[in-house]
Parts: sequence; C-alpha cells; structure tokens
Amino acid sequence: MTSEASPVQFLLVDDLEENLLALEALLQRDGLQCLKARSGEEALELLLVHDVALALLDVQMPGMNGFELAEFMRGNERARHIPIIFLTAGSADLQRRFRGYEAGAVDFIQKPIEADILRSKANVFFDLFEQRRQIMAQRDELATLAKALQGADRRKNEFLAILGHELRNPIMALGAGLHLLERREGTDAGRSIRGQMDRHVRHVSRLVEDLLDIARIDQGKISLSKERIMLQDALTFAVEASQPSIDAAGHRLTVDMPDAPVWMGADYTRIAQIISNLLNNAAKYTPPGGEIGLTVLARGDWIEVEVADNGIGIPADMQARIFDLFAQVRSKSHGAQEGLGIGLALVKQLVELHGGDIRLKASTPGSGSIFAVRFPMLVNC
Repeated sequence: MTSEASPVQFLLVDDLEENLLALEALLQRDGLQCLKARSGEEALELLLVHDVALALLDVQMPGMNGFELAEFMRGNERARHIPIIFLTAGSADLQRRFRGYEAGAVDFIQKPIEADILRSKANVFFDLFEQRRQIMAQRDELATLAKALQGADRRKNEFLAILGHELRNPIMALGAGLHLLERREGTDAGRSIRGQMDRHVRHVSRLVEDLLDIARIDQGKISLSKERIMLQDALTFAVEASQPSIDAAGHRLTVDMPDAPVWMGADYTRIAQIISNLLNNAAKYTPPGGEIGLTVLARGDWIEVEVADNGIGIPADMQARIFDLFAQVRSKSHGAQEGLGIGLALVKQLVELHGGDIRLKASTPGSGSIFAVRFPMLVNC
C-alpha cells in the first residue's frame, strides 16, 4: 500500500473504553485507521459517513446490542456489505451463533481474545478491501481511457473526412488545369491557369508538411537547428510569409516590436513558422476587412509575442481543446474552415521544443482572440 493511498478504515464497537484501546493497539498497522464507537447508535453515525473494511462488534452492550446493530447494518444500503466479526465474552451456544450469522456475521471470536488469530482474520478483510478498492480504481481508469479512445476515434474520423475534402479540391483543380492547358498553352489564360495550379500545389504541399511535422514531433524525430537569432528578423519573415493571406482578405495588420534587438537561442525557421501559423489562423478566422495585431513584449528573462484579431472568436466549450490535434472552430456564419485542424497543435509542440509556452490569453465569440507565446530570451548578449 502506498503512502499516497487513503488509509483503510475499520470500526470497533464496545461499551468499554479499555477494550477499544486494547483492540486498536492489537490491530493497528501502517495504512489502517481505527474508528471507535461505545454504543450502537454512535457506530451507526460513523457508518453513515465512513467506508469501512471490517466491523468488530461486542455482542453484550447496554441499549442496542451487537446483534441489533448488525441487523440495522444489513438494512442500510451503505453498510450492508461490511463484514462483521462478533466479539463475545458470553457462551457461544448454537442459538446465539445462529442469530449472529443470521444478522450477517462472518465469524465469532470468544473473549479472552487470542491476538494472533484476530489479527490474522482481520488482515484478510483489510487486504480484500484494499484489493477491491484498487480494482474499482482500475475500472474507473479504464472507463476514462475508453472514453478518451472513443473521442480520439471520433476526431480521427472527422480528420479523415476533412483531409479527403482538403486534398480532393486542389487535386480536382490541378486535373482541370492540366486539361485546360492543353488547349491554351502560351496564352494569357494559360499563364493564369498555371498560377492557379501553382497555388494549389503549394496548398497540398503545406498540408503534407504539417502532417509530416506532427508525425516527426510525436516520434521524437524532429530536431531544432538552434542558433543566436534576432527575434525581429524571424518575425519580419513570418509577416512576409503571411502577407498574401492577410491581403487577400483585406485585413489590416499592425506590428509593434521593440527597437532594441531581442536575442534568442532558437531555430529561425521554426520561430517564423510558429508566428506565421498564428497570423494565418487569425486571417482565416477573421471576416474580410478585419484587424490583426502582432505585438512583442519583453518581460524579464522572457519575451512574449501576442497575435490578436477581431474575428469570430472561440466558443467557451472549445477553448480548453483549442490546442488539441484536429480541433477546429466552426461557426454558423462561416461553416467549416479550410485546413486540417493541426495548426495550433503543431505550433504548441514547436513552442514547447523551444522551452516556451503558448496560451489562449483571451477570446470572445464574435469579438476575436489573443494568443500569447512566451520564449526564453538570451541575456547578457
């Protein structure tokens, strides 16, 4: 039994205090807790609030005797399954034994008590109780695991449906483009078709790269090429990479970075990827003509980068799962958004590989969201 486990409780009932103390000393061991009662009424009160492994009842008590207490226990839903050992100094004739077993006793022990016999019998019930408690804990753990697996299976099926949709559209467009190119090669229309095909190829490539990154991180196969970088350079590159999607939706991007260089020991490409993903996410979930902000704040030995938007926001029931793999925000007005729901999960893992953390700082449906990323900053540079 581990020290972290709650103790196994047992109940002693006897009208004489000296008997209670002697029995407690006899049975006590690590991981046990003794509950003592000097009357049947007091014992019933304890049984209403405690789950006990064994009840040892004195038969001859004033008021409610041991047999009557056992009958009350058998009539109570909470206490009816508690094993009972009767302790008696009286005669052990067959009639008394029959009444005791009828009341639910598992054993009779005559006084004066032989310590080894009582201790051995009681330990059997203590061990059975602990085993039953462990089985119940394992059952609850298995039930929780089964529920999690069902959720994972459901999310996998949703992901496969989204993946099929995401890949089908650009592949169909590529096929149609190739067919049209056969007729319009060398014309302005042909060049336009080539540009559209190129965008679809890049879209499919981005999906595949995100999938590969998730797989590499989960398998521990991704490594960072860390070097001393200036954060502003990586963020500028991230903005340039995200600018097409921001401009396409007519958003206005505001960037606020410190003038003084902010130095980090980081992978330049991955830092740019993290911020670019957040900016693209903001552009995707913000209605046309929205506002997106990128802010850099120095806080002690940490640097915090915030990406804010005034988009559709994240529903309250979704906020705790927003960094889960395949999680996607859906809204009645915007429907399912483009993508596989792996962007924020990938961002979170890349941030943590850099020794940082990411959180949803604020989000209100219909008013937008703020994501805050913290990175450790190089000092004394």
